[in-house]
Amino acid sequence: MPITIAIDGFSSCGKSTLAKDLAASMGYVYVDSGAMYRAVTLHFLRMDIDINNIDRVNEALADLRLDFRNEGTHQRVLLNGQIVEKELRSMAVNKLVSPVATLSNVRAELVRQQQHIGRDGGIVMDGRDIGTVVFPNAELKLFVTAETQERVRRRVEELKSLGTPTPSKEVEVNLTERDRIDSTREDSPLRKAEGVVVIDNTNLSREEQADMCLALAKLRA
Repeated sequence: MPITIAIDGFSSCGKSTLAKDLAASMGYVYVDSGAMYRAVTLHFLRMDIDINNIDRVNEALADLRLDFRNEGTHQRVLLNGQIVEKELRSMAVNKLVSPVATLSNVRAELVRQQQHIGRDGGIVMDGRDIGTVVFPNAELKLFVTAETQERVRRRVEELKSLGTPTPSKEVEVNLTERDRIDSTREDSPLRKAEGVVVIDNTNLSREEQADMCLALAKLRA
């Protein structure tokens, strides 16, 4: 029987990499919930929205259309009909996505969409509140973590690969602030779900992490 796999953790801990690997191994659909919040953030940036102005936020949400395109086990996010993969990882989005994710009306709409996508199981979803809010009854809940300097190194490499090289110090400041916001927001803060398995992948290879979590998933399927 298809199960639901919920993966939570801090930014740049390799959640998406693990989720993609698990989805591919099990023939499941992968959904990057963080990309959905990034798409909303990009939409707000494009519309020059002050996120402290609730009326303007609601107007922008009314003009928002998120669609999903399945490509194998990966599900791409389209913002108003446009694939925006590269822009979603820009530093401008990085700096604003955590504050946007604190907005209750934004979270309510995206959680509704996420639960609809995963209603039949056979899904791997990663984010900040997947095991606590979106799928509290998921058969497998993972919380991924890594040491800060390793996370900084990974994000610097990611930004470089996207053609936007960024100083390590700037990346570290951004990650630290995002951690603070994600962990202290009133609505659905990042925390370990009940029954979660914690994976510290600081010193794990991609293959070692995938094999470990695939074994856990097969025990629950």
